Amino acid sequence: MPKIDKPKILVVNDDANSLFALTSLLAQWSDQESYEVIAARSGEEGLRQVLMHDFAVILLDVNMPGMDGFETAEAIHQRARSADIPIIFITAFVADELDRLKAYQRGAVDFLFTPVIPQILHAKISVFVALAMKNEELKKQARQLSQRTTELTATNKRLTREIEERQVAERQNHAKDEFLAMLGHELRNPLSAISSAASLIALPGVSADGVARSKQIIQRQSRHLGRIVDDLLDLSRAMSGKILLNRAPLDVAGLLATSLETYRTTGRTAGYSVTLDAEPGWVDGDVTRLEQIVSNLLDNALKYTPPGGAIHVSCDVDDKEVTLAVEDNGVGITAELLPQVFDVFVQGTSTLDRAQGGLGIGLSLVRRLAELHGGTVSAHSDGPGEGSIFTIRLPRVARPADKRQPIMETTDTGKPTVLLIEDNDDGREMMSMMLSCYGYEVRHAADGLQGLEVAANFLPDLALVDIGLPGIDGYEVARRLRANESTRGMKLIALTGYGLAEDQRRVLEAGFDLHLVKPVDIDHLMKAIGSCSPATVKP
Repeated sequence: MPKIDKPKILVVNDDANSLFALTSLLAQWSDQESYEVIAARSGEEGLRQVLMHDFAVILLDVNMPGMDGFETAEAIHQRARSADIPIIFITAFVADELDRLKAYQRGAVDFLFTPVIPQILHAKISVFVALAMKNEELKKQARQLSQRTTELTATNKRLTREIEERQVAERQNHAKDEFLAMLGHELRNPLSAISSAASLIALPGVSADGVARSKQIIQRQSRHLGRIVDDLLDLSRAMSGKILLNRAPLDVAGLLATSLETYRTTGRTAGYSVTLDAEPGWVDGDVTRLEQIVSNLLDNALKYTPPGGAIHVSCDVDDKEVTLAVEDNGVGITAELLPQVFDVFVQGTSTLDRAQGGLGIGLSLVRRLAELHGGTVSAHSDGPGEGSIFTIRLPRVARPADKRQPIMETTDTGKPTVLLIEDNDDGREMMSMMLSCYGYEVRHAADGLQGLEVAANFLPDLALVDIGLPGIDGYEVARRLRANESTRGMKLIALTGYGLAEDQRRVLEAGFDLHLVKPVDIDHLMKAIGSCSPATVKP
């Protein structure tokens, strides 16, 4: 049983003798009844006590100078907290019916006439004290019940949340299991094609056409594997917030035209009707990441549109936004799947032959990359068989003023001389051959120290440096090249399998001009070399 505070009784009487007599009489029973008595000499003093304490009952003299008992009672019951305190009027005069009515209208519950009969006073007081104790006990029980209800409600909410989180986790685990199975499928298909093509090239008697077709298959499937790896890494970076954007003003319409031309050139849109309707619209963005957005949206449209279907790409511009949209007339999206299409590991069921492949993570990456650019992405479909449309909205910026590009002087061939520092023998040989085929004079080295020696003797315009080198790593190579007076002005491009924002920061701090993530597409490499070509002849 919780401890109950002692009830209080207030006695208000202007006559000192009467006040003393009443309080003394009540004090006789205070220990027995467990209450406390407080005295007041006027109505005003009685009101002050009511402001400070809660009372079980008030004994109030009717005839007092200044504020009489009726006025005091009315003032007490006007206050919300004291409105229900029972008041017993005490008077030496026999009250007529009008006085009784006036008293009851002001909240009186009873009358006592002086001289007060102790037994009657005791009986009346006992009732109100007992009632006050019961009320206080009920209030405390109500507070405890309310607290317990609050605790139970919080517990119920927590349990409900845990159940929902567990269900979400189970769905995610199921989706991850399906994703891993799909990943194995998607990796084995191109690896199988590459292995078969490589074996075919080695067979005696294979025709020149067979060799050429095998090489095309190897190139195509290698690019496909690269896209799978890139998507996996980029999604991980995006989810952890570690993608670093290299922003610059760019025209979305031009980017769309370039992307579609690449798709047509590589044959990825063969058998589809692909149209472009784009007006120039400039945004402040990372060209590589925006190309990634476009590629993923195009891949998604191709994947879920039957051969012979139509895909329409558009770019619209208003005062604040550039809107990029990819619309297809493919299999469409169900109402249940539509809200989840941008979630990780969510993938619609394709009725096609899956020639386009995919892991179901491209749209998740699209959403994150759009958000990093300060934009939004949305999807719409009228249902199965009705096609779909994906829309990207990006903040518009003003078209930049044209800048005169500096005239770059290089070797007599018009191309910069290149030093390749790469410890992987196959990778070094293949990249050296490719650069030579593009007309670059190339020297190469297998480790960092050898690379520094070749750089000091060859003095190339540009060095492609692998970061994970034996002996000294690529960071140290860059620092030593920058510290050497003869190689300080050399352009440096880092080649690495590490693509996090922290990796790029370390690369730039070490003195590199650019950071390329392996495997590097040859066209991307050519653009990078072109952007880093020296503006003046080296000394």
